[in-house]
Amino acid sequence: MNGGVDFSTVGFIFNIIGWFLPIIGTFILGICAWKLWVHYIQQDFISGIDWVLLEVIPPRDVLRSPRAMELFISNALFHFSYKGGRESYWQGAVWFWFSLEIASIEGQVHFFVRTPTRVKDLIETQMYAQYPQAQVKVAEDYTLAVDEITPKSAWNLWGCEFRLERPEAFPLKTYVDFGLDKDPKEEFKIDPISGIVELFGSIGKGEQMWMQIVITPSKKEYRTHGVPWWEPHDKKYHNWTEEGQVQIRKMLKPFTGERERVSKPGTFSEEVRAPGFMDEMIKGSAKKLMKIGFDTGIRICYVAKKEAFQMNNRRNIRLIFRQYANPFSNELSRHNSTQADAYGGWFIIKPKTIMLLANRMLNEYRERSFFHLPMRHHLFNVHTVFWPLSLFFKAYFHPVTFVLNVEELATLWHFPGQILKVPTLERIESKEASPPTNLPT
Repeated sequence: MNGGVDFSTVGFIFNIIGWFLPIIGTFILGICAWKLWVHYIQQDFISGIDWVLLEVIPPRDVLRSPRAMELFISNALFHFSYKGGRESYWQGAVWFWFSLEIASIEGQVHFFVRTPTRVKDLIETQMYAQYPQAQVKVAEDYTLAVDEITPKSAWNLWGCEFRLERPEAFPLKTYVDFGLDKDPKEEFKIDPISGIVELFGSIGKGEQMWMQIVITPSKKEYRTHGVPWWEPHDKKYHNWTEEGQVQIRKMLKPFTGERERVSKPGTFSEEVRAPGFMDEMIKGSAKKLMKIGFDTGIRICYVAKKEAFQMNNRRNIRLIFRQYANPFSNELSRHNSTQADAYGGWFIIKPKTIMLLANRMLNEYRERSFFHLPMRHHLFNVHTVFWPLSLFFKAYFHPVTFVLNVEELATLWHFPGQILKVPTLERIESKEASPPTNLPT
């Protein structure tokens, strides 16, 4: 019948759909099962790692520049290793990560390194190699003194995490920009970490300030533009140094043109004419790519007994990285703050919810969690829990990690020099000497 429905065609289409739906469903279920399996075995592997917190007490006279700390981080903490299929997908092996920390307990400032026990001896030897008069000792985890953050507990906490404002190719200000690579006389040193240690040393009884920089060798990948999905993995993705080159070219694109070759008329060469103020940006970005990089997460907390909690200190601690900002290059900005506008600022959340977020921040700081997050972060984060579900369940924040090179890390975490006279910064009072070789046995 003209104009009628051809039921044989419709039936054929439904038969095709009926054949393919189970295949597609099985494929999707297979992917989900594989991801769950990898997550499970990795969490099982991680649960078997023994951790230790090492306190590093700097010598009274720190005469070396932060370049010494750069060597320590490179030699002790860059544990890059290729994992085979059996290690990755049966044992769940992951790369180790480390936490560089500064903590002030009622004004007493301490430096810590949290590490797997398997790497403890290497960290000690490399620290002594750069700072022979320092002392490294096992310490109790200072975060365990704070039980929880609830309306009934004795503690309040404000915390936040940090992210880079621009792509990783653009560096922060480093100790080289402050002239500390030249080992100037002590009275002429301008050390950016001095402000952090001074602030941490200024708090009083019942207060604590914590800072952690969690790092692992960078294996971050970026999608290569214009490569189809069927190409091999190494062609579809590239690493952070290649991404840095992409970002530099993108920055220079408005100032790039073609110029006809005099020797070969009809052919053209690329010519870049960037303005002078961009010279330092380009040199800084190129320099950053020449040193090894770490995937990095940064978190800070201000913790205090409820009767000692000061709003001014909450505001002060969130500004501790301002001195590393370079408006033409990069800077650290806070996010995931445990405060009333945590979920975007449109609605002010209740004090009970603020305490919930603060308690989560405490647990994540204590776990040093930025990599290999628990399943709850993957299923119930701010990207998956939408309104109106968000009215009943407060989603987890998803931590942001970024790449810093070893020079930037040494700038953020190193021992201040002699010029800083904070009495509450614990230092080794006297030099230790080896016993003479001619002692009687």
